[in-house]
Amino acid sequence: MPTPTARAEQPEGRRRSTAVRRRARETAILAATRSLFDERGVAEAQIDDIARAVGINRAIVYRHFTGKEELFALALVGYLDELGAALGEAADAHQKPRDQLAAIVSAFVDYGVAHPAFVDCANSLMRRTGTELFDEISEGAMLRLGRAIASCLAVLRRPLEAGAASGDFRVDDPVLLANTLYATGLGGLQLARVGLVIDEVSPGVPHVGTIGAEQVKALLLTSALGMAQG
Repeated sequence: MPTPTARAEQPEGRRRSTAVRRRARETAILAATRSLFDERGVAEAQIDDIARAVGINRAIVYRHFTGKEELFALALVGYLDELGAALGEAADAHQKPRDQLAAIVSAFVDYGVAHPAFVDCANSLMRRTGTELFDEISEGAMLRLGRAIASCLAVLRRPLEAGAASGDFRVDDPVLLANTLYATGLGGLQLARVGLVIDEVSPGVPHVGTIGAEQVKALLLTSALGMAQG
């Protein structure tokens, strides 16, 4: 006959086992989401496809995530973790704030070009208001997303602060500038993806030109240095 201690341990053991299985399934769902993003793009990744890739039905996906927005937000966390590591490595290769900022911008563009689904996913969330995000995404997921974004922005903020302290930059609010550069960078990456620029050669006559990733990188770098130097 089980002792009282054994009976108490059994429910606790079952709870731990359930939690482990839940985390494993969430990890599998996020991995499938990321895989579909990279393979097809964000717009073509549907909940049914994600569920099918994991071998479950869509109802189970919604047991783990509040909805599509939360699932996509947590998939973005994976991209942001990779991006933060790439930005940190780029910054660590240089000593001067100006060189660090240039390296970060370059690494940001390189990552975005190599991972177009990151650009789509990040821009999708950027189009929503903070109120909408908090309504659609759980507090825990928002915390994870916030940590991932903050980690990337911290890499960008540090050379801005160092440059302001050394006199190389004139930055009153490094946090605001870091956020602005991130948002500007996402817009630049979208422009690089489209690859087109529009001009008016004469009134009412448009002209379509082309633009590449290296041109966008140069423009973003010029913009970043210009804003940092005031």
